[in-house]
Amino acid sequence: MRSTSRLMTTAAAVMVLAGSANAQELQRIGISVGLLGNPFFVATIAGIEDRAREINPNVEVTSVSADYDLNRQSSQIDSFIAAGMDIIMLNAVDAEAIAPAVARAKAAGVVVAAFDVSAPGADVTVMTDNVDAGRKACQYIVDHLGGTGDVVIINGPQSSSIRDRVQGCQEVFGAHEGINVLSADQNGQGSRDGGLNVMQGLLTRYDNIDAVFAINDPTAIGAQLAARQLGRSEFIITGVDGAPDIEEALRDPNALIKASASQDPYVMAGQALEMAYEFFQGNTPEEDTVLLEPQLITAENLDTYQGWTAVR
Repeated sequence: MRSTSRLMTTAAAVMVLAGSANAQELQRIGISVGLLGNPFFVATIAGIEDRAREINPNVEVTSVSADYDLNRQSSQIDSFIAAGMDIIMLNAVDAEAIAPAVARAKAAGVVVAAFDVSAPGADVTVMTDNVDAGRKACQYIVDHLGGTGDVVIINGPQSSSIRDRVQGCQEVFGAHEGINVLSADQNGQGSRDGGLNVMQGLLTRYDNIDAVFAINDPTAIGAQLAARQLGRSEFIITGVDGAPDIEEALRDPNALIKASASQDPYVMAGQALEMAYEFFQGNTPEEDTVLLEPQLITAENLDTYQGWTAVR
């Protein structure tokens, strides 16, 4: 969903609030993301930093990578608490097990905002409708195959967003008796290298695959690389993110990647920061969770796709 104009309007309102006499000063923000090697998370950090500096140009922002390690992320949250952060911006690596760390932060008076994925107990949450993203990416596969074929799902770390995408995909596949899911539990780690390694194993195991759903674009790119290394080209690949690298792939008629359900990480994370700041000021939102609608990007509509808002 293209939300830039709404973001700018909200940002202006935040600036007014920040300048009011009763506003608490936003001094420190801590950000923990799943994997800084993923350009998606780099864009989320940019969205948070830009919105935060509209509120206070001198705000201190600390960004760290959990590398999809729950213990590391829990320790990062504890460090943020000890450092006196006003707001923790959290991209939780585990959909449930992060709850005790979130509770410790809230007990210490720190506002916790979840972005991209949910986190139990977070004060506010902004994320893509990931069930819908999975549905759209996998409906493309079903339509392409005419409702019949052997498919695989390359799974990932068990954050809520990845679980939701797989759920949406499985709903679509399950509604068509002719779709045979060969594999759905292999963890590609949400990365290019992980997608490469998992796909190499799947290609060795299965002589024929008609389509692959990858839980994000780096995984999809890794899967395509594995196919090229092993000389396989009988299948198509879809993913989720609508990343710049996927735009390039969709422009290549020889690419196996044919579609991606898009997100806008910059807008998403920036909106989460705005909501967190409102909560920091004592203003409880009417809705504490916002879902942004994904758009399916293909070669056919790529020319009208605006891409990620973050500066490339």
